[in-house]
Amino acid sequence: MVRGIRGATTVTTNTKEEILEATRELSLAIIERNDLQADDVASIFITSTPDLNAAFPAAAIRSIHGWDLVPLMGASEVDVPNGLSLCIRILLLVNTDKPADMIQHVYLNEAVKLRPDLKSQN
Repeated sequence: MVRGIRGATTVTTNTKEEILEATRELSLAIIERNDLQADDVASIFITSTPDLNAAFPAAAIRSIHGWDLVPLMGASEVDVPNGLSLCIRILLLVNTDKPADMIQHVYLNEAVKLRPDLKSQN
C-alpha cells in the first residue's frame, strides 16, 4: 500500500546553507521516525514558498547516503496572502503496510502552525 508522509519546516533567511540544512534536518527526522529506507519511497514531492530561491531543497535529500536515486520533484508553493513564509514542505509517497495512525508526520520550527493537530508528534 502507498501512504503519504507529510512534513514541513521553516528557515529564518533565504540562504543556500539554511535551506539545505533545514531540508536535511526535516528529511532525516521523517526517515528516522518512520523507520524508512530509500527503497520504501516511491517518490518525494517538495515545495517551498516563493521567498525561498537560494537553493533547491531536493539537493539536501539527494545528499543523504543512499537516497540519491529516489525520484524527487520540486515546485513553488502557492503565494497565499498572509501564508507562512520561508517554508519548505515535503510529501513522501512510501510503500508500507503500516496503518495510517502509525505514520509519523513531522513539522518543525514555525511550520508547527500548519498542523497543530499533529503537534504531539513533533
